[in-house]
Amino acid sequence: MSDKVRSTGSQTITFLRKRDYVFVRELGAGACGRTVLLYDDQIDEQFVCKKYSPFSESSRTRLFANFTREIKLLHQVHHPNVVRVFNYYLYPDLFTGYLLMEFVDGADVDDYVSARPEKINDVFLQALNGFAYLEQAGILHRDIRPGNLMVSDDGVVKIIDFGFGKQISESKDFDKSITLNWWCETPEEFNSRRYDFGTEVYFVGKLFEKLIRENSISHFNYNDLLRGMCNHTPDDRVDSFSAVLQLLRNDRFTEIDFSRDDMLAYRAFADEMCQHVTKIENGAKYFDDPTKITHQLRDAYQKIMLEETAPNCVIVIQCFIDGTYYYRRVGFSVQAIRDFLELLCKCTNEKMQILLANLHTRFDTIARYTVDPDGPPNDDIPF
Repeated sequence: MSDKVRSTGSQTITFLRKRDYVFVRELGAGACGRTVLLYDDQIDEQFVCKKYSPFSESSRTRLFANFTREIKLLHQVHHPNVVRVFNYYLYPDLFTGYLLMEFVDGADVDDYVSARPEKINDVFLQALNGFAYLEQAGILHRDIRPGNLMVSDDGVVKIIDFGFGKQISESKDFDKSITLNWWCETPEEFNSRRYDFGTEVYFVGKLFEKLIRENSISHFNYNDLLRGMCNHTPDDRVDSFSAVLQLLRNDRFTEIDFSRDDMLAYRAFADEMCQHVTKIENGAKYFDDPTKITHQLRDAYQKIMLEETAPNCVIVIQCFIDGTYYYRRVGFSVQAIRDFLELLCKCTNEKMQILLANLHTRFDTIARYTVDPDGPPNDDIPF
């Protein structure tokens, strides 16, 4: 096999190169071919290899342009939230080819958020940065769906599959030229056969709206912004990812400052809660009214304020968790309760909401269980 690089003149420089890879496993197959995992033992790295080989021979010639376009688009981008391409081999006379890409060792965004709902805010911000980069590069993805947004095991979002991607150079390039089986309600501009960056904003918004709804997430920090992204009518929608990021920078979405003492008080209390609540039943909910929580926590504190540790911490836990859970009865620091209560009492309602959202994120990391009346006994106490 030879790879050719054309110089600035007319001379062609030919590199003779033969490289074999070790087949690891099949990753998937679609209408346009197979995707497999390969291993390069010389550099000890794994790669995804995408082979262009359509199921339908009648569409091989027509769809080959999509494959070559995907290669061209990926060679133009380099961003931590966009999958990288390393090499390609094209055989135009046979209408086939191979694309070697970064292997994302992780899961699609559906499965990742389902397993780690506490990561929803970070995943959302990374996705916005990735699509904002593509927008700046003038690239429409045009196939935004949960399966095309992956998250690695170490939490890095990767936008994948640019088979329907398109480079934008003039306004007519926004004409809608593809029809897919969309997974959600299509936006209004589809009626006028238009697909632009505002359309991409819509589909990213709907994707996260779906994740939040299906996983019953209550600690998402950007609900107002998400609503602005999901408007069906383009005139009422945030019209670009650059505008979305600008809104995030506005005071409306600027992170509210907490002092170091405030953060230490929150963390000490959150640590105590997560050490004492050992399992939460799947159907349990979190209380989210900060005023009511503050009143109940104050009442609980007055009953144990003279102690070093709470004689029975359930009077504290029940201020925050509505449902059934296992807990360790003793050892909950009264000082941590006092400091967190003082923090709540001095905060604005907006700050209290942020404290509760962060606390709920910590709760989401606690093990879950389904009630089994015939199950084995547990050393902790069920409530």
